[in-house]
Amino acid sequence: MLTITKPSADRVDITLDGKIDADIMRTALDDLIAKSDGVKGGKMLYRITNFELPTLSAIAVEFTRLPKLFGLLGAFDKCAVLSDSDWLKKAAEIEGALFPGIEIKSFGLDQQDVAEEWLALDE
Repeated sequence: MLTITKPSADRVDITLDGKIDADIMRTALDDLIAKSDGVKGGKMLYRITNFELPTLSAIAVEFTRLPKLFGLLGAFDKCAVLSDSDWLKKAAEIEGALFPGIEIKSFGLDQQDVAEEWLALDE
């Protein structure tokens, strides 16, 4: 399951839980792109539980949307990643170092309050 919500005008939340196939990926990415439209200086909360690698067809769908996804990078300033997996948290922070303009910080699943406080801080 991959769920996208927009709790406020400058915030988008993503929840990834379990296996993702092409249909789930297509729907979620289209929803992410739509809900991110017009966001500037945005914040993102990304919760990852029960991670499984996406199917090859889901990855293919993601590649077809890469130009639009790269366009979203300018919309968001911060992304908090919640996960119970150390390697996913480390990978998220490495990704943040690779993409200028967005700060990505990882937190444990039980640290949502701390992540919310960090997202609320203006730097």
